[in-house]
Amino acid sequence: AAVSEDYPGSLVDVRHRGDDDVHEVERALSLVATLGYQLPAGDDGRLRIRGTSTENPAREGAHIVVHPGASVPARAWPAEKHAALVEALVGAGRRVVVTGGPGERRLTAYVAGTGALDLGGKTTLAELAELLAGGAAVVVGNSGPAHLAAAVGTPVVSLFAPVVPAVRWRPWLVPHILLGDQNAPCAGTRARMCPVPGHPCLETVSVADVVAAVEALAPVEEAIPV
Repeated sequence: AAVSEDYPGSLVDVRHRGDDDVHEVERALSLVATLGYQLPAGDDGRLRIRGTSTENPAREGAHIVVHPGASVPARAWPAEKHAALVEALVGAGRRVVVTGGPGERRLTAYVAGTGALDLGGKTTLAELAELLAGGAAVVVGNSGPAHLAAAVGTPVVSLFAPVVPAVRWRPWLVPHILLGDQNAPCAGTRARMCPVPGHPCLETVSVADVVAAVEALAPVEEAIPV
């Protein structure tokens, strides 16, 4: 079975015509529903990872996760802006943890500087999920860790390049703030490398914009003491 607008020939037994203007999770749920599979009673369909807490109130001292990497360059906010963001958050008294894969250690070390904890290449997928679950918020592009954060219920500041539509790929059913020009010329191109000089969809996002989004999702003044 597959969601298919074009004629799939003999590739699938069940051709499901789904709405393009819904999230991919909802598209997947609607697809399996055509095969007779429904969510069990009491299951709201939210993404979950077993063994990981999904209760993450913005409490005093809770860390902010910054994940600067992206496998698709067109979806990456500049490294120097990530570094300035970490410096600003640390300067405001936030505890910041920088994460990344084994091939991103140089990037995470640069972004973390001297004030943040650099865990680039030092976590398994399960450990990253636990780290995200314990955070007050995560700053991340449209990449795997954004959806992992949604799965554990952590608010997301989403640095979202519109090369794919946000309506289908934004963090799902979790508090989030979408940053980036969703009407930039690259919108809908699925480009891996930015096709527009200057990468305007994300370059226009300032460090102050991201700091404000973090404060909106995880305000220190409303923190709950441990």
